[in-house]
Amino acid sequence: MALHTSTLVLVLVLIMPAQASTDVDTDYGGVPLWINRFLGEPSVLTLRGRMDPSWYRANNPQACPEPCDCPIQWPTALYCDHRTLGAIPDNLPARTEYLFLQDNNISSLSSSSFTNGTSLRWLILDHNQLQSNRVDHTALQNLTRLHFLFANHNHLTTVPENLPAGLRQLRLAYNHITSITPGTFQNLEHLTLLLLQGNRFSTITEDDFKGLVHLNLLDLSGNLFPTVPRHLPPSLQQLYLSNNSLSGLEEDCLVGFSGLRYLRLSHCGLQSPSIHPLAFNLSSLVELDLSYNKLSLTPTVPTTLQYLYLEANQIYQFSVSSFCQDVGPLSYSRMKILRLDGNKMTYHQLPADWVYCLRVLHHIYI
Repeated sequence: MALHTSTLVLVLVLIMPAQASTDVDTDYGGVPLWINRFLGEPSVLTLRGRMDPSWYRANNPQACPEPCDCPIQWPTALYCDHRTLGAIPDNLPARTEYLFLQDNNISSLSSSSFTNGTSLRWLILDHNQLQSNRVDHTALQNLTRLHFLFANHNHLTTVPENLPAGLRQLRLAYNHITSITPGTFQNLEHLTLLLLQGNRFSTITEDDFKGLVHLNLLDLSGNLFPTVPRHLPPSLQQLYLSNNSLSGLEEDCLVGFSGLRYLRLSHCGLQSPSIHPLAFNLSSLVELDLSYNKLSLTPTVPTTLQYLYLEANQIYQFSVSSFCQDVGPLSYSRMKILRLDGNKMTYHQLPADWVYCLRVLHHIYI
C-alpha cells in the first residue's frame, strides 16, 4: 500500500501566550466585518484623528449633524463615534445607510430615535451603555432595510424585541443577557450570524431560537452552560461554545446538526472520561477545537475531520483508533492538520502505524 506522506511536516513548537488585542473598539464581536467596495460600503475604522472635521464640512455640501462627520467619499455614511454622546443625534439625514455610534455613552433608544433612519443598513452601537429597560420595544421595528445591527459591549439583559425582519447579522457579544423573550426571532428568517458570547446564558429553551431557519454561525462562548445546549437551530454550520464549564459530552449532544462543519470547545474543562466515544459522530465536521481542556487521551473523531486542535491538554496516549476504526485503501483519515503541542507526550511515543491512518496529514504539531 503506497503512503503519500511526502508533504508531511513535523513541527516542534513552544506555546507562547497570545497577545491581547488593544483595538477593542473595532473587533465587532470577534468576527471580521467584510466590506464590499463594489457596493460603496464605507470604512469601518473610526475617522477620528485621521482627517480634520472642518475639511469634511468645507467640502461636503450636504447637511450633517453637528456632532458627526459626513465624509464626501461615503455620502451615505455618518460617523458619530467616540464623541461621548448621550443620545442618538437629532435630525439624521434621510440618506444615511451606515451609522457609526460606537464608543459613546448612549443608554437608551426611544420610539423616535430613528425617525429619519428608515434607510439604515448598518447600525453600530458597540461600547455604549445600552440598558434593556431603556430600549423602547418599537425603537427598531421601522428600520426595514437594516441588515447589520451591532450592540456589543453594552449592558443589555435581554435580546431587543421587534427586530427588523431583514436582519442578516446580529451582534450582541459581551452584554449581561440571560434570556430571550419568546418570539424575538420568529420573523428573522434571513439572519445568518448571531453573536451572544460573553453573556450570562445557562440554558436555552425550545422556543428561544424559533424562526432562525438560515442561521449559519452562532457564538455562545463565555456563557454559563454546563452542557451543550439543546434546541439550537439545525441549520448551523459554525457553533462556538468555548469558555463554558461543560461537565461532559453525551452521545447525542450534536444530534440534528447534519450540516455542522466548525465546532469550538476550547477552555471548557473537558476530561476524557466525560466524552462519549460517539459524541463527535458527524461526517459533516471539518474542524474541531478541543484545545486548553483536561483531556488525557485522544478523542474519537470522524475520518472526515480535517483540522483537529488538541494543544494544551494533558494527553499522554495517542490511539490510532481515535482516527481510524479500520485502515485500508479507502479507509483512512482525511486529517490535514493535527495539533498535539503542549501535552504530555513526544513524537517518539506515537505508535508505528499512525502514518497508515493519517496518510494525507500535512502538519502535526507535537
